[in-house]
Amino acid sequence: MKYIPRAIESHLAKLVRTNKAVLVTGARQVGKSTLLRHRFPERRYVSLDDPFLEEQARADGGMFLDLNAPPVTLDEVQRTPTLFRFLKMRCDEADGAGLFLLTGSQPFHLMRDASESMSGRLAVLELGGLSLRERRGDPFAERFLPTADYVRRRAATARAPSNLWATIHRGSFPALLDPARDWAAFHADYLKTYVERDVRQLSAVQDLAAFRRFVVAIAARTGQMLNYSNIADEIGKDVGTVRGWVSLLEASGLVALLEPFASSALRRAIKTPKLYFLDTGLAAYLGRWLTPETLASGAMAGHLFETFAVGEVIKSFANAGLDWRHHLSYYRGRDRRKTTRGGVEREVEGEIDLVIEENGVLHPVEIKLGANPSADAAAAFPVLDAIPDRSRGVGAILCTCPQPGVLRDNLFALPIWYV
Repeated sequence: MKYIPRAIESHLAKLVRTNKAVLVTGARQVGKSTLLRHRFPERRYVSLDDPFLEEQARADGGMFLDLNAPPVTLDEVQRTPTLFRFLKMRCDEADGAGLFLLTGSQPFHLMRDASESMSGRLAVLELGGLSLRERRGDPFAERFLPTADYVRRRAATARAPSNLWATIHRGSFPALLDPARDWAAFHADYLKTYVERDVRQLSAVQDLAAFRRFVVAIAARTGQMLNYSNIADEIGKDVGTVRGWVSLLEASGLVALLEPFASSALRRAIKTPKLYFLDTGLAAYLGRWLTPETLASGAMAGHLFETFAVGEVIKSFANAGLDWRHHLSYYRGRDRRKTTRGGVEREVEGEIDLVIEENGVLHPVEIKLGANPSADAAAAFPVLDAIPDRSRGVGAILCTCPQPGVLRDNLFALPIWYV
């Protein structure tokens, strides 16, 4: 299959020029190895998926690096965490940049080992699945920010996908860009490999059948606030086990936890994180939504659309070399407000799906499945005005409207493909 250029390439090249070692992390099958082999074809490539090489690296890390001297790319380095100690020594002994390029599929444990052994010597990049921009060959590389300047620049290359729900259903794994690849078979194999290999490496999970039920239960809750007790009751495990397994999914790069916006001025804000699957295709497979049509018309359509939107925003920050966790949050408060929907007035809790923070400015974003958003969807945005050390910036409603529009002062309606 033809190589798909990745938006993170320019930032990766910069890090390789300025750091002795660079680590690219991310979930399985997102294209880490392909990225490094294509971008740096001249480098020696060593995969620790090879049992012989893995054992060699475990038995004698120093000799292994003698035989595989830099510049070298070491793939699946999480298999040999003891190697980081030897990598540190080689970085200290040598001059120059770009000595070691590393990949790993288990970010949490990998980061712990790397940070303990190679502090100050290692730059880290997170690679996700393909963004909508990458799938469409769109060169636009800025992180998403709902401002007038951003919208003007984005308009130059933004184009609506021919079938948005087919895109959401297919998911973001590069292998599935090949239309001949069977969607269901790919995800079945992916889950089997993940459960039988990665889970057993990352944690002593004894009850794999219960863990599979847990993954299905989590997929059904994508785009929603985490309720550990509810999940525990459904799968017949205790809350502590569920918390540990959620951390396992996060460590594997399969889910992201979006933390609530924290400010002492918002005393009635709810403190529970929201959970998002980072691949909508995998979430659809686990939910047994087997076609784009059934997904688009099903009960999970709104949550999967929000999951897709948040995932695209996360990728825009990560591909720009920014840690999205420092910029993105959400808000939900216990103060109730009145709203009218379908001619019926009701009370709802104030909620903002996404709060983007940059340079002391908070940009509120609401995500709505539909092509005709109303400014009423932004009724909760003024809650951010109560925060004394921040200002509220331009907000947006992300939806499926055909073109950007202004709903009122400081509020855009933006098509999802403008992310």
